[in-house]
Amino acid sequence: MYGMKGAAAYGRVGVESHVLSASPHKLINMLFDGALRQISAARLHMSEGRIEQKAKAISKALDIVNQGLAAALDKKQGGELAEQLDSLYVYVAGLLLKANLRNEDALLKEAGDLLGQIGSAWKEIQTEAEGV
Repeated sequence: MYGMKGAAAYGRVGVESHVLSASPHKLINMLFDGALRQISAARLHMSEGRIEQKAKAISKALDIVNQGLAAALDKKQGGELAEQLDSLYVYVAGLLLKANLRNEDALLKEAGDLLGQIGSAWKEIQTEAEGV
Protein backbone atom coordinates (compact mmCIF):
# COMPACT_ATOMS: atom_id res chain seq x y z
CA MET A 1 0.00 0.00 0.00
CA TYR A 2 2.71 2.50 0.96
CA GLY A 3 5.47 0.85 -1.06
CA MET A 4 5.28 2.91 -4.25
CA LYS A 5 4.57 6.19 -2.45
CA GLY A 6 7.38 5.52 -0.02
CA ALA A 7 9.79 4.67 -2.80
CA ALA A 8 8.81 7.82 -4.70
CA ALA A 9 9.27 9.95 -1.57
CA TYR A 10 12.65 8.33 -0.92
CA GLY A 11 13.68 9.09 -4.51
CA ARG A 12 12.63 12.73 -4.15
CA VAL A 13 14.64 13.08 -0.95
CA GLY A 14 17.67 11.63 -2.71
CA VAL A 15 17.34 14.06 -5.60
CA GLU A 16 16.71 16.98 -3.26
CA SER A 17 19.81 16.21 -1.21
CA HIS A 18 21.92 16.02 -4.39
CA VAL A 19 20.53 19.36 -5.56
CA LEU A 20 21.04 21.07 -2.21
CA SER A 21 24.66 19.95 -1.96
CA ALA A 22 25.58 20.52 -5.62
CA SER A 23 27.74 23.32 -6.97
CA PRO A 24 26.25 25.56 -9.68
CA HIS A 25 28.28 23.67 -12.30
CA LYS A 26 27.02 20.34 -10.98
CA LEU A 27 23.41 21.57 -11.11
CA ILE A 28 23.80 22.46 -14.79
CA ASN A 29 25.34 19.05 -15.45
CA MET A 30 22.40 17.42 -13.68
CA LEU A 31 20.03 19.30 -16.00
CA PHE A 32 21.94 18.15 -19.09
CA ASP A 33 21.94 14.56 -17.83
CA GLY A 34 18.21 14.72 -17.14
CA ALA A 35 17.41 16.14 -20.57
CA LEU A 36 19.55 13.50 -22.27
CA ARG A 37 17.90 10.71 -20.25
CA GLN A 38 14.45 11.95 -21.29
CA ILE A 39 15.47 12.20 -24.96
CA SER A 40 16.84 8.65 -24.83
CA ALA A 41 13.62 7.47 -23.22
CA ALA A 42 11.57 9.27 -25.88
CA ARG A 43 13.58 7.58 -28.64
CA LEU A 44 12.98 4.17 -27.07
CA HIS A 45 9.26 4.82 -26.61
CA MET A 46 9.01 6.09 -30.18
CA SER A 47 10.73 3.00 -31.59
CA GLU A 48 8.37 0.75 -29.63
CA GLY A 49 5.23 2.68 -30.57
CA ARG A 50 4.46 3.96 -27.07
CA ILE A 51 3.20 7.36 -28.13
CA GLU A 52 1.93 8.56 -24.75
CA GLN A 53 5.20 7.72 -22.97
CA LYS A 54 7.17 9.30 -25.83
CA ALA A 55 5.19 12.52 -25.47
CA LYS A 56 5.72 12.58 -21.69
CA ALA A 57 9.47 12.09 -22.05
CA ILE A 58 9.69 14.83 -24.67
CA SER A 59 7.64 17.12 -22.45
CA LYS A 60 10.04 16.52 -19.56
CA ALA A 61 13.04 17.19 -21.82
CA LEU A 62 11.40 20.42 -23.00
CA ASP A 63 10.81 21.50 -19.41
CA ILE A 64 14.45 20.88 -18.56
CA VAL A 65 15.68 22.82 -21.61
CA ASN A 66 13.27 25.74 -21.24
CA GLN A 67 12.76 26.03 -17.48
CA GLY A 68 16.16 24.72 -16.43
CA LEU A 69 18.96 25.35 -18.89
CA ALA A 70 17.59 28.43 -20.68
CA ALA A 71 16.18 29.97 -17.51
CA ALA A 72 19.55 29.59 -15.75
CA LEU A 73 21.36 31.75 -18.31
CA ASP A 74 22.58 35.11 -17.03
CA LYS A 75 22.49 37.17 -20.22
CA LYS A 76 23.94 40.26 -18.56
CA GLN A 77 26.98 38.51 -17.15
CA GLY A 78 27.24 35.85 -19.86
CA GLY A 79 27.07 38.28 -22.76
CA GLU A 80 27.32 36.89 -26.26
CA LEU A 81 27.92 33.31 -25.10
CA ALA A 82 24.72 33.33 -23.06
CA GLU A 83 22.82 34.74 -26.06
CA GLN A 84 24.21 31.99 -28.30
CA LEU A 85 23.31 29.30 -25.79
CA ASP A 86 19.81 30.75 -25.50
CA SER A 87 19.43 30.56 -29.30
CA LEU A 88 20.67 26.98 -29.25
CA TYR A 89 18.19 26.03 -26.52
CA VAL A 90 15.37 27.59 -28.56
CA TYR A 91 16.53 25.52 -31.54
CA VAL A 92 16.70 22.32 -29.46
CA ALA A 93 13.21 22.98 -28.07
CA GLY A 94 11.97 23.35 -31.64
CA LEU A 95 13.57 20.04 -32.59
CA LEU A 96 11.87 18.34 -29.66
CA LEU A 97 8.47 19.77 -30.58
CA LYS A 98 8.85 18.75 -34.23
CA ALA A 99 10.04 15.28 -33.23
CA ASN A 100 6.95 14.85 -31.10
CA LEU A 101 4.58 16.04 -33.82
CA ARG A 102 6.25 14.19 -36.70
CA ASN A 103 7.39 11.11 -34.79
CA GLU A 104 10.90 11.58 -36.23
CA ASP A 105 13.75 9.89 -34.43
CA ALA A 106 16.36 11.88 -36.39
CA LEU A 107 15.14 15.09 -34.76
CA LEU A 108 15.44 13.57 -31.29
CA LYS A 109 18.92 12.34 -32.16
CA GLU A 110 19.97 15.82 -33.30
CA ALA A 111 18.60 17.40 -30.12
CA GLY A 112 20.42 14.82 -28.00
CA ASP A 113 23.67 15.24 -29.91
CA LEU A 114 23.61 19.02 -29.47
CA LEU A 115 22.82 18.84 -25.77
CA GLY A 116 25.42 16.09 -25.35
CA GLN A 117 28.15 18.29 -26.84
CA ILE A 118 27.29 21.25 -24.64
CA GLY A 119 26.92 18.98 -21.62
CA SER A 120 30.40 17.55 -22.22
CA ALA A 121 31.83 21.07 -22.23
CA TRP A 122 30.07 21.81 -18.93
CA LYS A 123 31.51 18.64 -17.41
CA GLU A 124 35.00 19.86 -18.35
CA ILE A 125 34.26 23.25 -16.80
CA GLN A 126 33.04 21.54 -13.62
CA THR A 127 36.18 19.41 -13.46
CA GLU A 128 38.40 22.48 -13.86
CA ALA A 129 36.36 24.52 -11.36
CA GLU A 130 36.56 21.76 -8.76
CA GLY A 131 40.25 21.20 -9.43
CA VAL A 132 39.73 17.49 -10.00
